[in-house]
Amino acid sequence: MDLLKSKKGQGTVELAITLVLLFVILFAIVDFGRIFHANLVLNHIGREAAREVSIGSADSHVASVIQNQSTGIDSGRINIVITPNQTQRSRGSYATIQLSYPVNTITPVLSNFLPNPLIVRNQTVTRIE
Repeated sequence: MDLLKSKKGQGTVELAITLVLLFVILFAIVDFGRIFHANLVLNHIGREAAREVSIGSADSHVASVIQNQSTGIDSGRINIVITPNQTQRSRGSYATIQLSYPVNTITPVLSNFLPNPLIVRNQTVTRIE
């Protein structure tokens, strides 16, 4: 009977359950922040690349601008697609810069709901001057 009335381990069990939930929420917040940061960086460098394309810069120069502007993310993992080809661009036509960047999630539970790595994409369209 005394065994059922004893509450000596109750606090430890509650702490263990609470800490697990707290850590999952904390890591999910960190993952969301990393994904949001990658999205903001891709938006910024997409606009910078579009500006370079619009003034007639070569694709190699646009790629170097993208590499130099990508602060906080691994610039070697950014996939860059510029259409149309540099030789096919003409004044008044439109060019599209597509960027994609894989973000690896660190929260174990999120990998059940989101693909790992999560691909963050950006597409910017500009008119060639």
